[in-house]
Amino acid sequence: MSRIGEKFARLKAAGLKALVPYLTAGDPDLETTGQLILEMERAGADIIELGVPFSDPIADGPVIQRAADRALRRGTTLAGCLGLIRELRRASDIPLVLFSYLNPLLQFGMERLASALSDAGVDGVLVTDLIVEEADPFIAPFRERGIDTIFLVAPTSTDERMRRISRYCRGFVYVVSRTGVTGTGEKLAETMRPTVERVRRFTELPIAVGFGVSTPEHVRQVWQYADAAVVGSAIVREIERQAGNSHLVSAIGRFTRWLKAAADERSATDPVG
Repeated sequence: MSRIGEKFARLKAAGLKALVPYLTAGDPDLETTGQLILEMERAGADIIELGVPFSDPIADGPVIQRAADRALRRGTTLAGCLGLIRELRRASDIPLVLFSYLNPLLQFGMERLASALSDAGVDGVLVTDLIVEEADPFIAPFRERGIDTIFLVAPTSTDERMRRISRYCRGFVYVVSRTGVTGTGEKLAETMRPTVERVRRFTELPIAVGFGVSTPEHVRQVWQYADAAVVGSAIVREIERQAGNSHLVSAIGRFTRWLKAAADERSATDPVG
């Protein structure tokens, strides 16, 4: 069982759900990204989704697009991201999912990439624009090295498509709570619950929900129906807002604790004071 599977198994045995924060690697720089991952782990993050900055992030909204642009301007590369993860593994066993697009991975080379991810200590990979109809050559080298492959399910997916996507997933199935791109919102889409319930019919894997999950209340709502809540844009926006703050890392740690406190609504107060 992978590190991701072991994490979900431990949480389930304890009657708990997972918080999965997303970070764009290299925003504001790779050294700080490493510090943020360690701080978020201390703050209660269960799994980290690490985005590789890409110049054409079609699944991402403006907040994460700006983060990717900042990271690229700092010279962040896929090789640099893997170097960061390799360094992190000296201090942390938190499950790490690499979030990327197909083009930069193809340029790296799939066989070479699978080996590099395994050597660095990556536990799973999510390629947002890879469709299952074209996934077989991609997932084979990752499966050989025990790296989980995660795919997106949308509210508009047909039952047959959900069944097919679920068969290609390892680690967990990622449910997109709404149509459109990543971003924050005041309310979760009403499509979240029925989409999760439909996916449950086709898989026993844990289900994570992302896209639009922004507040402790959203996390609590997701945890009612799914196994994990993925929070991306809200965290990336907070990193943007704290740019230049010497206490950025600790501020994001407090923000993570605020999100994690979703199980106790009384704790859902101002995250950064």
